[in-house]
Parts: sequence; structure tokens; C-alpha cells
Amino acid sequence: MKAVVMAGGEGTRLRPMTANQPKPLLPVVNRPIMEHVLRLLKRHGLTETVVTVQFLAALVRSYFGDGDELGMTLHYATEDLPLGTAGSVKNAASRLRDDSFLVISGDALTDVDLSDMIRFHRANSALVTIGLKRVPNPLEFGIIIVDEAGRIQRFLEKPTWGQVFSDTVNTGIYVMEPEILDEVADGQAVDWAADVFPKLLERGAPLYGYVADGYWEDVGTHESYLKAQADALAGRVKLDIGGFELSPGVWVAETAAVDPEAVLKGPLLIGDYAKVEAGAELREYTVLGDNAVVREGAFLHRAVVHDNVYLGPGTNLRGCVIGKSTDVMTGARIEENAVIGDECVIGAEAYVSSGVKIYPFKTVEAGAVVNTSVIWESRGQASLFGRRGISGLVNVEITPELCVRLASAYATTLKKGESVVTSRDASRAASALKRAVISALTASAINVIDLEAAPLPVTRFYTSRKPTSGGIALRTTAGDPQSVDIVFLDSEGADLAPATQRKLERVYSRQEFRRAFPGEIAELSYPARAIEDYAHELLRCVDMRGADDLKVVVDCAGGTSSLVMPTLLGRVGLEVLTVNARLDEASPTETLAERRRDLQRLSELVGSSRAHFGVRFDPVGERIALVDEKGQLISEERALLVVLDLVAAERRGGRVALPVTTTRVAEQVCRFHGVQVEWTSTAQDALTSAAAEEEMIFAGDGRGGFVVPEFAPTVDGLAAFMRLLGLVARTRLSLSQIDARIPQARLLRRAVPTPWAAKGLVMRSLIEAAEEQGLHYETTDGVRVVLDDRSWVLIIPAATEPVTDLWAEARDVDSAQALLERWARVVEEASGA
Repeated sequence: MKAVVMAGGEGTRLRPMTANQPKPLLPVVNRPIMEHVLRLLKRHGLTETVVTVQFLAALVRSYFGDGDELGMTLHYATEDLPLGTAGSVKNAASRLRDDSFLVISGDALTDVDLSDMIRFHRANSALVTIGLKRVPNPLEFGIIIVDEAGRIQRFLEKPTWGQVFSDTVNTGIYVMEPEILDEVADGQAVDWAADVFPKLLERGAPLYGYVADGYWEDVGTHESYLKAQADALAGRVKLDIGGFELSPGVWVAETAAVDPEAVLKGPLLIGDYAKVEAGAELREYTVLGDNAVVREGAFLHRAVVHDNVYLGPGTNLRGCVIGKSTDVMTGARIEENAVIGDECVIGAEAYVSSGVKIYPFKTVEAGAVVNTSVIWESRGQASLFGRRGISGLVNVEITPELCVRLASAYATTLKKGESVVTSRDASRAASALKRAVISALTASAINVIDLEAAPLPVTRFYTSRKPTSGGIALRTTAGDPQSVDIVFLDSEGADLAPATQRKLERVYSRQEFRRAFPGEIAELSYPARAIEDYAHELLRCVDMRGADDLKVVVDCAGGTSSLVMPTLLGRVGLEVLTVNARLDEASPTETLAERRRDLQRLSELVGSSRAHFGVRFDPVGERIALVDEKGQLISEERALLVVLDLVAAERRGGRVALPVTTTRVAEQVCRFHGVQVEWTSTAQDALTSAAAEEEMIFAGDGRGGFVVPEFAPTVDGLAAFMRLLGLVARTRLSLSQIDARIPQARLLRRAVPTPWAAKGLVMRSLIEAAEEQGLHYETTDGVRVVLDDRSWVLIIPAATEPVTDLWAEARDVDSAQALLERWARVVEEASGA
């Protein structure tokens, strides 16, 4: 059997280590990762191998040659352009037609029993056998479910936490029959997991999963790179470590010169011709490359030092990586998770802070304190985007400098000369930060249409209806006046989809920003009638018949909705009492106590004025809270059902989109009026995508956010309010009467603390528990288990916190509480709590 080693990846997340060398050549215990892979293949008798190369291909070919030094025969298949995991194998098809073949990544560290995997493949007469491994964090991999015989039932490539239904992931190791090559188009970028396997699964092809017991680590981040080094030294993975074991765990190459007065505390490795002077101290999990020099008084702990590095007297390195041919001068200190590129000079007494990245060929002056990356940098977190966009403390986490880099990354994903809409809320912080955003966009040849202070729905509308490529809105974080959110929009005015977010993050992490030439600096313009255009189109799309007979109370909360309300309400002609209709720069958001106080005041005004109902907008006009004609606040969950009932009763057909966390009372409401429900994940982009489909008459997120599909597929508090005016005017029932006729929900929620490393295991344990009990379950978002009496529990791992969220609904509160407790125990047991 032949093997295919895929060695064409750039390894962008590992920069600056991969800035000038391909990822497969990164050393782990002083040997390239790909060399460990080739040695594994040889141990299992796979000596004839095809290597697929693309990025810096000449360096890979030059290092390994024809494979003779390893006792193997290597052939190379070069891609002119990236062809994807399947396309690269198809590019080598001429050498793979005669027999089964094994595919393995050249940049993953593993000691999986390939012989047993091949035996498993043949025993099952499989077309494809996928190597599987259980991992703590499955987000960066494809997750897979197999039945008891090992046949694959379902898989999902690079999920969000809400989509995680297992901790069993695709390792990228495959055993394949040659006819699989006929499923891959010539010369096109094709991926096994995203393109080929789903089609085969639909056809019922024999796809099997082999759950490996051995070690496997995808060396894709700086953290995993350091972990791989430590695991190799600790013996967790079977590798050939060069040199001899001087003492337990202390590996020293025969040609190394180590002074007897040096302190060595293993496990550690010292490479060929390395020199360690007296008084130097090398502690656990340190790897010293070939020809490295460590002078007296130097201290290294969990440091990975590549070849030809000089470490001067008194240097201090902790948990960092030093690229080859770099000089670290006397007394310099390099902290945790810092990465120094190749051929750099770190001056005497310089201090490189934790997490800093210094790209190749840079010089840090003597005595300098470096706390931001040089040239390129990473923000140092798993994902820039959270539920509210990119959020953080003003001038601490979200600074003008950060805004410039984010906007530059966004601009780089667009074409020169395209246009982007910008806006802000009433706060001074958002105003100041928006100026930084505008400067970066125009300097990157992107025209800016600035709406200045505007409600977020107006920004979304203008972005979708004008020839723009997207938008950026800045707003104060709800409930936290010290923080700000940066919301990136696509050309339809919706939040960026996860795939586009990842693209922006990649550009940002690499800091390879496009800059305009002097003659290309873009324009900044201020449209004159943005709010009037929005109001005109909204009133054209929404049925307002009868609304002029109503009396309502409107609380603008000192936010930007106060800029639109006069135009909208003036054209409708109803009787309205408006409060807080001003831009409040000093208080752009509200605390929970302030919100309760203002809602209480709104309730009193509705009751005393005998209004039909009251509405309170959030400060950016995106979400609303409702008060009925009796002055009673309608909870967010009940408000969703009330508005749903109004819409469904009038339309008598069509579909509505609701997140899976919504009470199933919504199904009863829809069934009564002949309307169908489409359940979506909790991601905002999933709701807006569903709302854009045909025959969709309503969507809501259960948190005060409503979508009016006939106007726009995005959450819009202003549009929801105007639609509600028409609906209430044409019904013979008040809001309290509608609320009273809707059954009460018995939906409870709980959050269970869960370590990040246990989340995948928790989700797999939940599915296994459901299967053992013969219960039906769904994986639209998280895992939803449905019992025989139609009660249900939904479990979703939180995307930004180390917790797992649970929802349970049953016929009564006690049953719902018991159901919640029962499945919370499953989560706690699986997470080791």
C-alpha cells in the first residue's frame, strides 16, 4: 500500500514561525513534524509515499529529497494553486490507481496504529475509513458520529459550540480505495470533509470511522506546538528522540557540550553541537536546537529554541519559542507564549512581554520593553467575535489602535473602491473610535458612507439597499457603559456569517493589511436623507391601516431611535406620548436597575394615559420591550408569543423562524393559525438567513428582537413597533387579552460550569445517554432530547464562557425542574464536576 503525505499548508496561525518556512518543516524535538510522520509510515511498512506540496514546496523537496536517507521512496506532486485536501490527492492520482492508499497530514504529530486502521478498513470492505480521535476542544476540526459497527452516521466540518454534538473528530488520516478519486474534479479546489464525504454519505457509500487509541495532536496553534514538544519529551507519543538519555528524561545529543556545572532538570532535549555553559539552568520541557549556545546564568523553562540560536549570559526564557539563527543578548527576558521569528536580534536587557510575536529579521533595541507585537500581531484570544460582535473595555481592550487594525483587516477582505457604511450610537466613546475606523478604511481605498449617530436598523437598511459591500457600527455594550461593541455587517446588512468572520480573523492575525497608494485614498461622504429613506420604505412595506386611531407611549431610552421616531410617527398620525426622546451622550446604555426603573415609569404612563400599549426601545433601536394596556410589563418570552399570535392570526399561512430555545407553546400558536415553524440555531445569522427565505412572515429571537420579513430580514425594533401598531389596530383584542389566551410556558433554564476541555466530551456523553435510554434527539443547535410525553431538554455549550446552558420544558414547573436537574447531572458527571 502507498501513502500520501499532505504537506502543502501555509500554517498561518503559527506565524511568525511559518513566515519563511512551511509548517511541515517546523521542528518537534529537533526534527521536522513531517519527518516524524514519515518515520511512522515506515514503521508500518508504508515506504513508498507521495508528498503533495504547494507553499514553499522547494524547501520540502530540498530537505527530504527522494527519501533515501529515511529508507523510503518519495515522489512529489506539486500544486500551482491550493487544491484543497481532496484536490491535492487527485493531483497525485497517476501514482494511486493500482491499490488502496493511506492519506495523512504532514503537520500533525501522531503515533496512531496505522496497521490496525488498515486492517479495520479491509475487514469492513470500506470505500473510505476516516481516522477519528476524541479531543477536548473540537471547534477546529470536523466532528463525526459513528454507529456501533463504526459506520459513519453524521459529520460536520469546523462547528460552532452550538453545533458540537460529539468530541470525536476527524484526524485527517484516511484509508481509501482508488475509485474515490473519481469523485474529485480535476484541477479544482475540493475538500474531503466539506465536499466529497457528504455526497458519499447521502448515497449510502460504505464510510467508516476508526477511533484511534494512540496519540494525535494537530499542531495548528502556538499553544498546541508547545504542547506537542512537552508531550514528546514526557513520552506521551512514541517518537524517535535523537541522542542518549543522560539521566531520566534528560536527552543529550552525542555531539553536544554540556558543562557539568550546568543544571538540567528533565524532561528536556539538547541538540547536536549545542553548548551549555556552567551556571546555566535548563528546566522541564525545554528543547535546545542544534548548534545553540546557552551562556552562563541563562535560565530556560518550557522554552523551545530552534537551531543556531545564541542565548547570552543571564537571559531568561519561559514558555516561549525562539526561531533559528536568532541572538538573545545579555539579560534579555522573554515571557510566556511569546514567539520570536528567525534571524532576529533581541538586545541586552530587553523585555518581551507575554503573547508578543516578533516576525523574522527584526531587531529589538537594548533595554526596550516590547508589549505589542512587532509588525504583525495577534490579539491573543481564541476568537475575536462574540455574540455581540467584537466587544471590550473602552481604551483598554478596544482602543483606537485596535479599531484601525480591525478596520484595515476588514478593508483588506474587500476590493479597492468599494463602499462601506459606518455609524455609531450616542456615546462619545463610539464617536471617537469610529473616527479611527473611518481613517483606516479610507486609507485602504474603501469609500466610507458615514451615517454619524443612527439606529442600528437604519444602518442595516442603508447597507442593504445601497451599492455597498458592508458596514461597521459601534455601540455601547448593553448594560455596561464602560464597554463597546464593534458590529461588522455584510452587504445585506446582516451580521457577518461565521465563515466571513474567520476570514477577517485570519487577515487580522497575520496583519497583512492592504494600503492605498496616494492617488487611491478613498472618499468620506455623509448621506443627507438616510433616515427619511428608511422611514419612507418602512411605511411603504408595513401595513399601517387603522393605526391612526391608537394611543401609545414610546420610550426612546435616550438612544438613536429618537432620531427616527418623529419622522415615522408624524406620517402615521396617531396619538403618542414620547419620553426620553433625546441623545444621551453621558448615559448611552443602562444598568439593570435603571432599565427596571424606566420600565416601571413606562408602565405607570401607559396606565394613567389609558394608552393601547407602551413600547421601550433599546439605545440603538434594535430591540423592544412591551407594556400592555393595563400597564403590565410583558416578559420577553411572552412578548414573542403575543406578537407571533398577532402576525399568524392575520396572515393565516406561511412560515415563521424561531430559535430552538423558544418554548414549544409557539408551535401550538402557529398550528392554531395554520402557520409552520422553522427552528433555527441560536446564532443571529441563522435567524436572519431563515427570515430571508420565501413565505417567511415572522421571526423573533425571544430576547426582544423581532424581524419583519416584508421589510428586511434583520432584527429591527423600529420596524417591529410599526408593524405592531397596524396589527393591534386591526384586531379586536388588546395585548393582555391575547396574552391571556396563549397557554403558559413551563420553560426553565440553567447554566452548568463546564471546563473548556470537557465540552466535547459532555456533548458526546449526552448523545450516548439519550441513545442508551432510547430517546429521540436533534442536533440543530446543541443537543435537544425529546421524551415520549413531548417534554424536552436542550443542552448547548456556551461559545464565550466555560459553561453549558440547559433549557427544559414540560407539562408543569415541577416536571420541567426535574428534567433540568436530571440532565444537569449528566453534564456535571461528564465534565468531572
